[in-house]
Amino acid sequence: MALEIKVPSVGESIQEALLAEWFKKDGDFVKKDAPIFVLETDKVTLEIEAEADGVLHIEVEEGTTVTIGQVVGRIDTDAKGAGTEENKEEKPAKKEDMKAPADEKEPQKKAAAEPEPQKRDEEKIEEKKKETAGDVPLSPAVRKLVEEKGIDPDQIQGTGPGGRITKGDVILHLESGKAETKAAPAGKKEEAPAEQAPGEQVVRKPMTPIRRRIAARLLESKQNTAMLTTFNEIDMGRVMDTRSRFKDQFKDSHGVALGFMSFFVKASVAALKEFPEINASIEGTDIVYHNYYHVGVAIGTGKGLVVPVIKHADRMSYAGVEQAIVDYVGKIKEKKLDIADMEGGTFTITNGGVFGSLLSTPILNYPQSGILGMHKIEKRPVVIDDQIAIRPMMYVALSYDHRIVDGREAVTFLRRIKEFIEDPERLLLEV
Repeated sequence: MALEIKVPSVGESIQEALLAEWFKKDGDFVKKDAPIFVLETDKVTLEIEAEADGVLHIEVEEGTTVTIGQVVGRIDTDAKGAGTEENKEEKPAKKEDMKAPADEKEPQKKAAAEPEPQKRDEEKIEEKKKETAGDVPLSPAVRKLVEEKGIDPDQIQGTGPGGRITKGDVILHLESGKAETKAAPAGKKEEAPAEQAPGEQVVRKPMTPIRRRIAARLLESKQNTAMLTTFNEIDMGRVMDTRSRFKDQFKDSHGVALGFMSFFVKASVAALKEFPEINASIEGTDIVYHNYYHVGVAIGTGKGLVVPVIKHADRMSYAGVEQAIVDYVGKIKEKKLDIADMEGGTFTITNGGVFGSLLSTPILNYPQSGILGMHKIEKRPVVIDDQIAIRPMMYVALSYDHRIVDGREAVTFLRRIKEFIEDPERLLLEV
């Protein structure tokens, strides 16, 4: 029986995806629940698993854009693959096979016909090198791409399962400008590249679904909102001292590290309660006020920015917030992030400081009305009680939709964030 492999539905708004990579070759035996290919949508990257044991027959090559419900392959559940235990069973030896072959009388001739053990081992090692990078197997498509581009795969950071290198990883490596070509084997002359005038080289490649979606959402936000940004700075000394004093006890009690994000999430929720317009959105000519607090936390990945949402953040403890973030990071690494994990957000926090950003203007996560930007903590001279002191300072930015949020509310909201962070006890006392 042939079982169809169809592109699954991954969200109501998603109609197509990119079949990024097959983990198995055509004709390979696959096990039920084992990942067989990677699907990249405009929001997430997912591993699709086999629904039964059988032999895989690929009908759509990797790198192809497919539609939801499209058949991309089949699993022959009646066939036995070459790697199955059934095919490994040895047949009973026939009577004539039990006779010693005539050439056993000439051991020297037989030994001469076989390659030397050392030579066989060298050939195996060389073949293995062609198939792997950093002890992680390369798919045929990825191997072909790195060979075409002359890239050393050991220089590429794999984001696939078990550190597997995907085509997207190779493309991102090329885009980063860090690609190093592999040295030519000893004794082999490298062909001189064709002469090319400086600045004439052009590389054209299609945008991935995730990158296309990011581009569309950013343009949608810029075109459909009256975005404005206000800035402030926060003395992080009190929070850093609190974190330093309790981080070990916190980790022992809750099994998760205490970071700065939980302070900002809790401070944002407290401030949103005071300024409901920043937790609202516009639908047509209506303002929709949300009486819940679903805070999105922007997380950068190798293929783009994703914003998983911490649902009902107002009901969560600091440990609950930190655990939710850790769980989402794990899901992203394992390509298990669901569409539902990124839906329903009412406010977003993004931290450019982890990449060293000192100041930036975050773009609204449409249709939300507010996004808070955190930045790098840097020691700077500030005036405290008419005295100059060196303090760990962070610039923060609030971008807001001016159609629904006035400047006074936005500035006051950001000032409340500053007060909560500079005096963390306020969060506990709600003052």
